[in-house]
Amino acid sequence: MLVGVPTETKNRETRVALTPSGAHALVAAGHQVVVQRAAGEGSAYEDDEYLLAGAVLGTAADAWAADLVLKVKEPQPEELPLLRDNVLFTFLHLAANPRLADALCTAGTTALSYDTVQLDDGSLPLLTPMSEVAGRLAVLEGAHHLLSPQGGRGVLLPGVPGVPGARVTILGAGVAGSNAVGQAVAMGADVTVLDLSLPKLRALDERFGGRVSTVASTAHTVEDAVLGADLVIGAVLVPGRPAPTVVSHAMVAGMRRGSVLVDIAIDQGGCLEDSRPTTHDAPVFEVEGSLLYCVANMPAAVGSTATRALANVTLPYVLRLASGVDAAVRDDAALARGVNVRGGQVVHPAVAEALGV
Repeated sequence: MLVGVPTETKNRETRVALTPSGAHALVAAGHQVVVQRAAGEGSAYEDDEYLLAGAVLGTAADAWAADLVLKVKEPQPEELPLLRDNVLFTFLHLAANPRLADALCTAGTTALSYDTVQLDDGSLPLLTPMSEVAGRLAVLEGAHHLLSPQGGRGVLLPGVPGVPGARVTILGAGVAGSNAVGQAVAMGADVTVLDLSLPKLRALDERFGGRVSTVASTAHTVEDAVLGADLVIGAVLVPGRPAPTVVSHAMVAGMRRGSVLVDIAIDQGGCLEDSRPTTHDAPVFEVEGSLLYCVANMPAAVGSTATRALANVTLPYVLRLASGVDAAVRDDAALARGVNVRGGQVVHPAVAEALGV
């Protein structure tokens, strides 16, 4: 099979879907790999490394014309004319992107999304490493934007002797949320985490030995925790569906001026009422005196780390798909759940329901 790797075109997207070692594995398995020139530069991989691995270099059109196209982020508007009746494996987030869903159906693309590949236990193996990265980055970005020159409250996240650290509220105790908790605790913040799942809260309480306040999530407890926070991190996810809104405009309006909110769920529409996608070029906007950070490709800020973390988990699935898509999907229930579009239709139940099709 011919496997194509286009250069990512989303704003400041530095990741690449296949590393040189991944290209080597595909070539060793008897496949051909075409990589768009400079596709790996943002992740510190040079074209020569792909050539040494046995890949060939080409244009965007060459990569998109392959039997199996590998990307990191969803096709951007300028890439929609390049869609065709081949196989696309990437993050799609279709529940929040009906235009892309229509384009994939029209092109006849078989589209699999990393974020809906789901094991029987409900875990998301291909989303997990990016959630780990985003959770940790959310705290770092929040700490940065709390600084006075960035328009924040002028609060140092870890505090200093005699002055307490920032109050950080984390909504969601899943992979992203728990990683945000770990980062915030490591930096010395005063951390509160809310979730509907008591087992998840118990696990965090045991892990951090009581250094984290764990709160069962209700409308009242969320409001109370948000209003008292310097930094709020929204890490709420429902696979294949739009993220639920958990922070209202009124809550943001009630926060202290210069507070910061980071919406990790922005790819799925966001969990803050006021959220709208931002970019690394212009990451925040102001709402009622607070700053909202809603960058839709947060891990691109650490392209080298994020690419390696993503490739570690996607390559085994890529090798299976390259050996035959129908067989791979038939034999792997987790991969089957990753299929979002097939034969001109949205076939993932949660995505179809979200899109009303």
